[in-house]
Amino acid sequence: MSEPRLFLSNITKRYPAVVANDGVSLSVQPGEIHAVLGENGAGKSTLMKIIYGAVKPDAGEIRFNGQAVQIRNPQEARALGISMVFQHFSLFDTLSVAENVWLGLDKSLSLAQVSQKIQDKAAQYGLDIDPARPVHTLSVGEMQRVEIIRALLSDPQLLILDEPTSVLTPQAVEKLFVVLRQLASEGRSILYISHKLHEIRALCTHCTVMRAGRVSGVCDPRQETNASLSQLMIGSLPPELQVRQQQAGAPVLQVKQLSLPSDDPFGVDLQAISLQVRAGEVVGIAGVSGNGQRELLHVLSGEDTRANAHSIALGEQDIGAWTPAQRRDAGLHFVPEERLGRGAVPNLSLAQNLLLTRHEAVASRGVLGALGWLNLQTLQRQAQDIIARYQVKAGGAQAQAKSLSGGNLQKFLVGREIEAAPKLLIVSQPTWGVDVGASAQIRAALLALRDAGCAVLVVSEELEELMALSDRLHVIANGRLSPALSREQAYVSLIGEWMSGLWQREEAHHVAA
Repeated sequence: MSEPRLFLSNITKRYPAVVANDGVSLSVQPGEIHAVLGENGAGKSTLMKIIYGAVKPDAGEIRFNGQAVQIRNPQEARALGISMVFQHFSLFDTLSVAENVWLGLDKSLSLAQVSQKIQDKAAQYGLDIDPARPVHTLSVGEMQRVEIIRALLSDPQLLILDEPTSVLTPQAVEKLFVVLRQLASEGRSILYISHKLHEIRALCTHCTVMRAGRVSGVCDPRQETNASLSQLMIGSLPPELQVRQQQAGAPVLQVKQLSLPSDDPFGVDLQAISLQVRAGEVVGIAGVSGNGQRELLHVLSGEDTRANAHSIALGEQDIGAWTPAQRRDAGLHFVPEERLGRGAVPNLSLAQNLLLTRHEAVASRGVLGALGWLNLQTLQRQAQDIIARYQVKAGGAQAQAKSLSGGNLQKFLVGREIEAAPKLLIVSQPTWGVDVGASAQIRAALLALRDAGCAVLVVSEELEELMALSDRLHVIANGRLSPALSREQAYVSLIGEWMSGLWQREEAHHVAA
């Protein structure tokens, strides 16, 4: 064995409410693709931030290429040859893509040169992005592409990737894997964090498993099954989804020939979108991020009210011009992809965050007391009920939203909207960056809601998720929506082709059928 590229010894990091890392040791060799696996909240992200200099450990030693180092900030990490793609992005909204990338590169390069490098890398890896676009106009998936390109431009010796494939088509994932294997063959090391167990088994040669801040095991993932990896990670097998066939009811959501120019110069125009979601069914929408999902969700949720009033119907009511509050009153609830900032206010408690989308039900649920004062005890009890029912790991109803891991916050947000008893629930990226245990809980909750007669629309870039949940499936590409496919018709290879907009030749066949 050669000198390890990275060696961690007894890394410990304590916070007031939790020990995030408890004596963690880890070794990564040159040319090794090393997975770090664990539940949300297991301490993976904290450990990666320590390696990258974004968090200072309380104890332990870091050695890089055989030398003891103290990495005080990300700039020092990049100077050593360490790059990281965060799950939660570190981009400035008011700057362009090129300006954000430029911040971490050699300042001898001009902005024009950086833009050209971005275009070259984007073309090489199939990560389409416009360097001139302001970051605030990007979807979550497009922001992740920027982070991946920025990391690769620094020519790293150690590349840390946190959930890098959630925005890619199956074909693009294979292309990225080719690139990562090539980087490894050149002697570069990769730390790979993913909740997609099949990816870890296909790509990685070593795996360190974490549970509750400690290393609970090491293995060769190529010798493991998805079930055995799940058991190493969470101590048990995740429950299997129980999908039962049932007859869908009357249409709840109907979108009729919706065409709408984007209100963002870098957005995607919606073109003749027609969609129906009936009571007691899950309809999925697949697609690579940045193909009109954001615009469609804004129109459906009421954030964009420019649509023709008759182009969107909820039951028998035309709602195209209704506000979000009016739509919630009528039974339409929405879980956005951005958990912090749109789904929840980071500095508010979980109990206070209940009021964001459920204020119309405050009086009927006993939260509004005499003289219009809020009954905080009732509000906290309702939040605590959601925490218990959806097994959210949090420091109680008073815990700030930002203190939760991504998966636990997502369980709370999904639970918040399900407990509001919606007629129609629209969910964007329901399990993005969420571990297998939490994913199973969220998906089971959505199917139970569907079985209770709710109409459910799921927009996701996770094909495995859509295939497991959806009764019918569409693909969105370039602002257009494909014909619907039944669960039986939806093959991964076909969906991957349609993500490029290649369904036109199929339209006549499906219409005829």
